[in-house]
Amino acid sequence: MSGQGGQDAKFFQRGKIQEFRAELEAAETKDKKFTKRKTVLKKIVANITMGNDMSPLFTDVVQSLAVPSLEIKKMVYLFLVCYGRQKADQLHLVIQSFLQDCDDRNPLVRALAIRTMSYIPTPVVIEALTDQLRHCLKDRDPYVRKTAAICVAKLYAADPRKAEKGGFVEMLRDLLLDANATVVANAVAALSEIGDRQDGVIFKLNLTVANKLLTALGESSEWGTIYILDSLLRYVPEKHEDAEIIAERVIAQLNHANSAVVLTAIKILLYLMNYMENRKIMEYICRKMGPPLVTLLSSGPEVQYVALRNILLIIQRRPAVLKNDVKVFFCKYNDPIYVKLAKLEIMYRLARDENAREVLAELQEYASEVDVDFVRKAVRSIGRLAIKVQAAADACIQALLELIETKVTYVVQEAVIVIKDVFRRYPGKYEGIIPTLCEHLDQLDEPESKAAMIWIVGQFANRIDNADDLMEDLTYTFLEDPTEVQLALLTAAVKLFIYKPHSDTTKTLVHKVLKWATEEIDNPDLRDRGFMYWRMLAINPTVAGQVVLAEKPPITTDADRMDRGALDQLLLHTGTLGSIYHKNPETFIRNATGKALTDSPALNPLSRQVLVPVSRSNLPPTTINIPGPGPPEPSQSTPIVAATAATPTADLLLADAPAPAQNGSSVDLMATQSSQESKESKEDIGEDDEMVPRGAGADPYANLDNAFGGYLADEPRPQNQDLLDMI
Repeated sequence: MSGQGGQDAKFFQRGKIQEFRAELEAAETKDKKFTKRKTVLKKIVANITMGNDMSPLFTDVVQSLAVPSLEIKKMVYLFLVCYGRQKADQLHLVIQSFLQDCDDRNPLVRALAIRTMSYIPTPVVIEALTDQLRHCLKDRDPYVRKTAAICVAKLYAADPRKAEKGGFVEMLRDLLLDANATVVANAVAALSEIGDRQDGVIFKLNLTVANKLLTALGESSEWGTIYILDSLLRYVPEKHEDAEIIAERVIAQLNHANSAVVLTAIKILLYLMNYMENRKIMEYICRKMGPPLVTLLSSGPEVQYVALRNILLIIQRRPAVLKNDVKVFFCKYNDPIYVKLAKLEIMYRLARDENAREVLAELQEYASEVDVDFVRKAVRSIGRLAIKVQAAADACIQALLELIETKVTYVVQEAVIVIKDVFRRYPGKYEGIIPTLCEHLDQLDEPESKAAMIWIVGQFANRIDNADDLMEDLTYTFLEDPTEVQLALLTAAVKLFIYKPHSDTTKTLVHKVLKWATEEIDNPDLRDRGFMYWRMLAINPTVAGQVVLAEKPPITTDADRMDRGALDQLLLHTGTLGSIYHKNPETFIRNATGKALTDSPALNPLSRQVLVPVSRSNLPPTTINIPGPGPPEPSQSTPIVAATAATPTADLLLADAPAPAQNGSSVDLMATQSSQESKESKEDIGEDDEMVPRGAGADPYANLDNAFGGYLADEPRPQNQDLLDMI
C-alpha cells in the first residue's frame, strides 16, 4: 500500500487540458492492457483532487466507459460524480453505458453503476435509475442489494414523489428481513435518513422487526451495529416485558470495543428504562452501564471529553450508574484543561455524604494548580460542595478560609463569590468569618466578586462595626463601576441606612448614592431602582426595611439540575453532537428533526408527567382573529392607571392542535400503573411572592404629592434636601 501510494504521488502535478486530451487520444492506439489510459485518468483524478477544473474533458473521459476494466470504470465514474451536474446536457452520452453496466456479470460493476447514477440527481439520470434500482434491490448478490438500499435514500432526497410512487420505501422495508446483516444495516440507515426528513415517511418498528434487527447485530460491522441500535429508538414498547426483553439483548453490546457502539447501546438502554417498572432489572442495567463508561476514560483526551459530557447527562438522570466511582474522575496531571473541567463538574455531581471528604481533599489540591481557569473552577466547586452536602459545610468553609489566606487575587475573589451563597444556604451560622473577608476587600477588582462582597457588607451591616467606612470606600468609584456593582451598592446603601437610620454618615451616604442613581446614571434599571428606593424611604422607612431586608429563600442545588423532561429528551441524543453541546440538534442544525419519548401504556408515570412535545416545523400560518376595535390611545391629560380592564375574547384558530396518539388501535393511557421510582421523584415547590394587599384600583403613589416637593410623576427629579428633610 505504501509503495503504491508513493508511486501515485507523481500524478499530483498541475496539467493542461490540451495535454490530457492529447494523451487520451494517443491511448486509443497500441494500448493492449490500457496502461496509458489508466495513467492519464489517474492524472485527471489527481488534478480534480487538487481542485483544478477538468470538466472540459467530459466527452473525452466518458468514452473510456466502454473499456472492460474495473479500475478505469471507477475513475470515470468518479469523474462523472464530480461533473455530472455541471454537464447535464451531455449526460445522454453515458446513459447507455450506465444501463449496460447495471446488467454486467460482475456485481462490483453493477453496484458501481447504480451508486454513480444515484449521485447525479438530474431528470434524465433519475428516469433511467428507477427501473434499474428496482432490479438491484432484488439482486442475487448482497453487495448490490446493500448499495441499492443507500441509493433509495438518495433517490428520495432528489425526488420524494417518484420514490414513494415507485414503491421503493416498501422494498426497503422488505430488506429489513434480508438474510445478510450488511443489507439489513444499510436498509435501516436508508429508512432512518428518510424518516428524519421533514417531509419523509414515518419510520417505526414493531416488536417482531426489532427482534429481527437485533439478530443481525452479531454479523454487522461497527457502522451497521450503530445504525441498527439507533433505529431501536423508533420502537415504542407497549408492555414492560417487551422493553425488558429488548434491553436484555442490547446489554451484550456494552462489551464492544468501539466507543460509539457502547454509547449508542447505553442510549437505547436509557430509553428502554423509561418503559420498565421492575426496579431490580433497572438497577441491574445501571450496574452494567458503569464499567463501559469508566473504560472509555482510558481512551485519548478527545474520546474522554465526549464520554465525560455524556456521563454528565447520564448521572443526572440515573445517579446509580456511577455513584461509587467518583475516584475515577479525579484529574491527572497531564489531562487537557477541557477534560479537567468536565471531570470537576462530574465530581461535584457525584459528591454525597459518604465521599464528600475525599472530593474536598481533591478540590483543595486543584486550588493550588497553575492554570487560572481550573483553579477558579475548583474554588467555586468547594463552595458548591458546601451548599450541596451539609455534613461537609464546616470543612469546606475552613478550606475556603485557608485559600483566602494565600492572598492570591483570583482565589480570594472566587472564594468571596461562593461564600456569599454559603451565607444564604446556612443563615446565621458562618457570619463569624466576615471580618476575615473584609480584610481582603482591596483585592476585589472583578465585578462579580466586588458585588458579592458589597452584598455581604450590606446584608450584615448591623454586625460590621465599620460598615459605614467600608461603604464609603466602596462608593468612591460608584459612577465608574459596572452596572452589576452599582446595583449592589445601591441596595447595600439602603440596607445600611435601615440598619443605622440615626447615623449622619449613613444619611449622607444613602442620599449621595440615590442622587447619583437617579440623576447621573443612564441605565434604566439602576435609575428605576433608585426611584423605587427613594419613594419607599420617603413614604415609610419601616415598610422599606421589611421589603429590602425580607427573608431570602435559601440557596439550594435544585438550580443545578436540568429539567427532567429536557433531560429525557437530551438522552435520546447520547453519543451525538447534541450530547456534547447539551442542546437538542434542532436548535443548532438546520432541518434537524427533534426526538422525544412517545407515550404508551408502558411509559412510567414520572416520565409521562414531563413529556416534551416535539415542535413541528413548516406548519401552516396560524390565523388570529381579534374582534372589536383596538384600545383607545391615552391622551396626555388622562392619568394612566394600572388596572385590569375587560377586553373582548380573542378567537385563536390554531392550525395544529395536539391530538391523541394513534398507532392503529386506541391506547388507554390509564391501562397500567407503574410503581413510582422512589429516588427519582421530585417535589414541586411553589414559591408565591408575598404582596402587600391594597384596595382594588388604588393608586400606590396617590399620596406622594408633598413627599418629595417638586417630584413630578412624569419627570421625576428628586431635590437634594428632600430625603434629609424626611429623615
